Amino acid sequence: MKLYVTRVRSAVAEVVRKQVECGVDIVTDGEQGKASFNAYVVERLNGFEPIASSEERITARMKLNEAQAFPEYYEKYFADHMCGVGPNQVVACTGPITYKGQEAVRTDIEDLKAAIKGLTPEEVFMPAIAPGFWSNQYYRTDEEFQYALAEALRVEYLAIIDAGFILQIDDPSLTRLYRTDPSLSVAERVLEAEIYIEALNHALRGIPAEQIRYHTCYGINEGPRIFDIGLMLKVNAGAISFEGANARHEHEWHLWEDVKLPDGKILIPGVITHCSNIVEHPELIAERITNYAKLVGRENVIGGGDCGFSSQATFTPEVHPTVVWAKFRAITEGAQIATRRLWGHN
Repeated sequence: MKLYVTRVRSAVAEVVRKQVECGVDIVTDGEQGKASFNAYVVERLNGFEPIASSEERITARMKLNEAQAFPEYYEKYFADHMCGVGPNQVVACTGPITYKGQEAVRTDIEDLKAAIKGLTPEEVFMPAIAPGFWSNQYYRTDEEFQYALAEALRVEYLAIIDAGFILQIDDPSLTRLYRTDPSLSVAERVLEAEIYIEALNHALRGIPAEQIRYHTCYGINEGPRIFDIGLMLKVNAGAISFEGANARHEHEWHLWEDVKLPDGKILIPGVITHCSNIVEHPELIAERITNYAKLVGRENVIGGGDCGFSSQATFTPEVHPTVVWAKFRAITEGAQIATRRLWGHN
């Protein structure tokens, strides 16, 4: 165990150093101490346990509208990648939720503080999971479940803020609310999403919006994604991070031709993707940044990644680590090009 703890700390130091070397201004720990969201919740919250075999998990996922549209693809995909063992075990809420991860988040914070010592990044953020990612088998209603989960996770959120880091809420759940159950009407899905956002905002109450980044994504799966939705602006976060290099959603910058960005909000569109080993050209990255900047204001856009480069990635082939750093160097170069075009200087 001691060897593992030591290795995680050195891994955090390594990924932070490499981000800085690539010219990245806003760095993070790369979630090196978290094997997966499912392992994360069992480790840090009381009230959760593994509940399903891989066969049951695949059967349940095959009922989703995306899987029903492409059954041949997803039957193979889930069998190959959603094995449901180890960090990918399926978990659900089966009892009252309380937070028990104080030592784990304290270690995360200490590792990141040690990693940035002697470095001078513009900002440092630490991700934490949003409430609502898992299923409920204990609380009477999903709303009651989400508020209980939000209250428990608030302990972790406050610990990150108190450490002086920007809090990033990682949220693959909001998009899933729109595409999980084919029987739900659009109005019913919107209502579920509204309740979910209220619970998340409850967890974030009292935290200044400028100290929060909200990252919404479609998970690390690679698939047709014909039922994905766009981002939401009702979360009390100062910055909204979302997939913008994803081929299904790249065109959505046009949304801002008609929608006004609320005052005090910043957009962090993904300008490099996490599910391809193709390294984006800096000129393309600059173009993606300027497309947004010209519509919402040059001071309101930060180039980001679509999502994290996960070691548990469910796409094949996994993005190679050497390619990851090449993508980071490309985003730095692209941001510099965009800065020159938008501001007239480096």
